Amino acid sequence: MFLKRLTSRVVPDDASLLRKYAHTGDLVYLGDLYSRYTHLVYGVCLKYLKDEEASKDAVMQLFEKLTISLKETQVREFKSWLFTVTKNHCLMQLRAQQKHQLDRLDPLHENGYGAPSEATIEQSLEELPVDRWSLIEKGLPTLPVEQQECIRLFYLEQKSYQEVADLTGYQLKKVKSYLQNGKRNLKIFVEKNHE
Repeated sequence: MFLKRLTSRVVPDDASLLRKYAHTGDLVYLGDLYSRYTHLVYGVCLKYLKDEEASKDAVMQLFEKLTISLKETQVREFKSWLFTVTKNHCLMQLRAQQKHQLDRLDPLHENGYGAPSEATIEQSLEELPVDRWSLIEKGLPTLPVEQQECIRLFYLEQKSYQEVADLTGYQLKKVKSYLQNGKRNLKIFVEKNHE
């Protein structure tokens, strides 16, 4: 009878744990949810950081980051969202490690723009060498305003497609299109301007 009760216990799904955490702020719910994907987070960190200790540290840093992010962000698909957040975190760490190779003055700050993170070079741009990242920073302001807005919100502020649409007023299809075209245009800019 006892075993039957144990095996029939209903395990809450991701969305349920997210709701409970958002409603109560109780870290037990977030801990249960995060523990399901710790192996995924560690694997992604190891892939990018190539160091076991740095990857373990990143796993802990990401959990701390989630305690705040999940109170401010509405997440529909936790696993895919967590993957993106993890990847961006690792890319930002790599960027920080190699920052000494970049110019001390960020040309975007001089123009009043925020500096893009490595997430800006997601997918087709992520394979670019570090010495081209400064070109990406210079290329971002050359994009149409819609593409700049969407790239900044989606990658830098880690907003979902729907949140970007809500914040900008653009239709969801347009948001996806602006992101895709923005990434492509940045890659073209880098290729044209790389010596």
